[in-house]
Amino acid sequence: MGTLKDRLNDDLHAAMKSRDDLITSTLRMALAAVRTAEVAGKEARDLTDAEVLAVLTKEAKKRREAATAFADAGRTEQAAKETAEGEVLDRYLPKQLTDAEIADLVTRALAEGGFTGKAQMGQAMKAVQAAVAGRAEGGRVAAEVRRQLV
Repeated sequence: MGTLKDRLNDDLHAAMKSRDDLITSTLRMALAAVRTAEVAGKEARDLTDAEVLAVLTKEAKKRREAATAFADAGRTEQAAKETAEGEVLDRYLPKQLTDAEIADLVTRALAEGGFTGKAQMGQAMKAVQAAVAGRAEGGRVAAEVRRQLV
C-alpha cells in the first residue's frame, strides 16, 4: 500500500489531473506541513505514518477552529471553505470516537491504572491517550477524564 505520505502524493496527482481545486489545494497544504515537520529539528528525516497522521490531525483541527471563527464573524463563505478542507483531511484520519466510546475507554484506563483523584490528572491523561491513540481530540478526552476523576 505504501506510506501515508505516498498516498497523499498519489491523491494530489489524481486531483490535479481531474482539476479538483479544493482537494489539490488542501493536499498541497497538508504535504507542505508534512515537509515542514520533516525538516524541523537538527536534521531532516522522513516521518513515520504515525507522525504524518499527527501532522494531518493538527491541520484538520486548525481547519475546524478556523471554520468556527469565520462562522462566528459572519463570514460563511470562508467558513464553508475551511469546513470543506477539514473534510478532505478527515479522509486520511482514523474514525473519531464517539463520546460514549471515549467515556468507556477513560473508565477502563482509570480503573486499570488505579487513578482516583484530580492530583493524578497528568498520569491519567497519559494512560488514556495511549488507549485513544489519536482517535479523539485531546480536549474531549481531558474533559471526560476531569469528569470521571473525583
